[in-house]
Amino acid sequence: MSLSLLFLFLFISIHCHANNDSNKYTSLFSFGDSYTDTGNYVILATPTVPDIRINKLPYGMNFLHYPTGRCSDGRLVVDYIAQTLGIPLVQPYLAHNGSFLRGANFAVAGATTIETAFFLKNNLTTQQLLKSSLNFQLGWFDELKPSLCKSPEACKAYFSRSLFLFGEFGANDYTYFLQGGLSLQQVLAFVPEVIKTISLAIEHVISQGAVSIAVSGQLPTGCIPLVLTLFASRHKYDYDEQTGCSKKFNYLALYHNALLEESLKQLRGKYPQVKITYADYYKPVLNLVKSPELYE
Repeated sequence: MSLSLLFLFLFISIHCHANNDSNKYTSLFSFGDSYTDTGNYVILATPTVPDIRINKLPYGMNFLHYPTGRCSDGRLVVDYIAQTLGIPLVQPYLAHNGSFLRGANFAVAGATTIETAFFLKNNLTTQQLLKSSLNFQLGWFDELKPSLCKSPEACKAYFSRSLFLFGEFGANDYTYFLQGGLSLQQVLAFVPEVIKTISLAIEHVISQGAVSIAVSGQLPTGCIPLVLTLFASRHKYDYDEQTGCSKKFNYLALYHNALLEESLKQLRGKYPQVKITYADYYKPVLNLVKSPELYE
């Protein structure tokens, strides 16, 4: 359930792989949102957002001792993975301040899976959304690729020694949907589209030569303080009696994860040469009920 458990899970998998010198990872490419972003949001938002909170202390105070653009007071899971592999900390792609031969981070805090234009067109958010959705991040990857390898054969060889990390995707989409006034049932109808977009992104990097991919599921979103604040309810039955977490949001996370795991299973069958690891943030004791009627 925790970030540390996710890291431990990935550490065991990656460390075993990396100890084989013939298969050692030489680079890391990361996609995602605030759980993975190492500075892209600050760079992207600075021209239009007057006060960027994560660009001030206490963010960063326990790592480099200054704000680094991470939504953390220290390191993120992607940082631990890079250090475990012996790779330099993965720099934000938008920094453009050096070589990306050892990898690049395309993640942006607040990034959606579905195109940002969809939310604006359908009046599902009043916020100013940055162009940072999953497809934008893939576009940055394609933009970077010519500086990494010069031919399809060279790219396949290069990316076969790389680890591709798809951090948590979907939570921002669902939050915007619910803020836009959609019911849980309406939001659930969008989950297959979110999963399809993630799956197509995975297939895209596979087509470029990726053979090692880690994909994160949803956290227990209903336990996050921001969610509990934005979507506070006066009804006790909206909250889990033991944890105080929002049942609605946690169900949504479970449903997302169930569909994601099924999609990854299908991708493993389609691409047996590719190692696709599911990084599980949230493994509850109770079984998932597929068709809830708790919320209309």
